[in-house]
Amino acid sequence: MKNHLPLSRIHSARSEELRVERHTAAFEAEADSKRPAFSDGVERTRFMRGPGPSTLNSQPSTPILRPILLAGAALVLAACAPTAPHGWQGYFEGEYVYVASPLAGRLDHLQVARGDRVAAGAPLFRLDDTAETANQREAAGRLDQADSTLEDLRKGQRPTELEALAARLGQARTTADLSARELERATHLHDTHVLADDDFDRTRLTHEANLKQVSELEADLATAKLGARSDAVAAGEAQVASAKAAVERADWDVAQKAQAAPRAGLVYDTLYREGEFVPAGTPVISLLPPENIKIRFFVPEAEFGSLKAGDVVKISFTNAPAPIDARITYLSPQPEYTPPILYNRENRSKLVFMVEAWPVNPAAARDFHPGQPVDVSR
Repeated sequence: MKNHLPLSRIHSARSEELRVERHTAAFEAEADSKRPAFSDGVERTRFMRGPGPSTLNSQPSTPILRPILLAGAALVLAACAPTAPHGWQGYFEGEYVYVASPLAGRLDHLQVARGDRVAAGAPLFRLDDTAETANQREAAGRLDQADSTLEDLRKGQRPTELEALAARLGQARTTADLSARELERATHLHDTHVLADDDFDRTRLTHEANLKQVSELEADLATAKLGARSDAVAAGEAQVASAKAAVERADWDVAQKAQAAPRAGLVYDTLYREGEFVPAGTPVISLLPPENIKIRFFVPEAEFGSLKAGDVVKISFTNAPAPIDARITYLSPQPEYTPPILYNRENRSKLVFMVEAWPVNPAAARDFHPGQPVDVSR
């Protein structure tokens, strides 16, 4: 990573350079004032070149002094320059679970407080369910009615009606037996030419009518035992299914008025008080599971290419007993000129990319706080 000096350092370096130049100019002016004035050009040239070692030692050499002083100032500034920070800076970020009811209602009971730690399935709050409970009872009554109607359709006629049909059938059978005997005697008499043909035919037809009466009553009794037609029974079954769906919907409405924790975590905030009206779908509890805490940090463009998804980084923060491991899961495709949260003055004019990493061990993030600054290293 390259050094980026802040503006205050750059201004200090420039001021030091200007100060050195002023001192050098003053020294040259003083040296020029002490030189003797010559009228002869030859003698002046000779003096400037110097007659010998004694002349060189008596006058300081300005061209040599300037680079020496500038080099010394540069060394001082380089020694004062801050070293490049190790790693990258970031913070903990939480992905909250907002618990809400899909139905509206008054908040009757808030069963947790901000800062509580709850287990999965723990009750969180309950809304007023008076109307939903009434709908539940109504749906249950309609289901009972549909069941009774279907059962009646399947049973056929009532038992007393079946008994009446059975009695009529027995009477018809008795009549048929009697007519059968009469037909037998009439046949014998007709064969001996004692009974006329008209009387014989009348006896025979009467017996046949009695037999058909028996068959008709047998069919009526069987039909009475079958119940309603198949189409009517199918309609009754569909009505029962519809009533069951209405009961399930009513039960769901009642259940949704009481919400439990979908996952174990910290109750980060409560957004309503008891007695307030909560609109449908509006969160009442903000829950933060430990596995939903991630690290968001910012990497300069020069080092961004060395990172990839799946890399493991070290996370350090204040009072941490030891660095924790986190795995990179997201690298932003868009650069940023200033991180959204600044912890160091040197970050202000760098081209950086946002990177997200999740702790390898989610249980280690149980006591992390969103917004807490961290240092990230490889």
